[in-house]
Amino acid sequence: MPTNTARMRLFFFSALALLFVAPGFSRAAQSAKMGEVRFTTDTQDERDAGVWIDGKYAGYVKELKGDRKVMLPAGEHEFVIKQAGYKDLTKKITVDPDQSPFQTIAVVLEENPKMTFPGGNAAEYRLDIRPTRAAVFVDDNYMGHGGDFGGHFHSMLVTPGKHHIKITLSGYKTYETDIDATASSKSQMKITLEKSSAPPA
Repeated sequence: MPTNTARMRLFFFSALALLFVAPGFSRAAQSAKMGEVRFTTDTQDERDAGVWIDGKYAGYVKELKGDRKVMLPAGEHEFVIKQAGYKDLTKKITVDPDQSPFQTIAVVLEENPKMTFPGGNAAEYRLDIRPTRAAVFVDDNYMGHGGDFGGHFHSMLVTPGKHHIKITLSGYKTYETDIDATASSKSQMKITLEKSSAPPA
């Protein structure tokens, strides 16, 4: 039968264990509180729009569900939704999993009257980009994701002249190149992004 001294030692070590372990569980529980953000859309352009969350590209609207659904820690987050030919849509939301398991952003894009589209002498570029989720920019203007510009029926039209192309995706090195587009020409580009060894910021 344990003596009083043994009981005291057992209580002392049990108290120490609670002292060191309990705060860890508390922090884990807090960090595990995540809320989902969903999107509603009415048009194909809105479904294909690119989504940036707190300054980082997350993907395009219609893919951000299921295994790729947006889960964020509690707090305020900024969403910027981009689509070629439309004004950027910026939304700030506060994620509070204790109040609601998910929030919804209605993606309603407004056409940008300042946007100029390539004319009848546009150069056509068919882009085979891997991964197809990557965001494509021309002269710092978001054009779409890689899947928009590949295959037999999809390509990117640009005005004749010099342009800067940038392709970016989290976890991969950014690809950049300059092109000199010739009027009414057709070209193909195959681009495979290299995985980045640097941890995500």
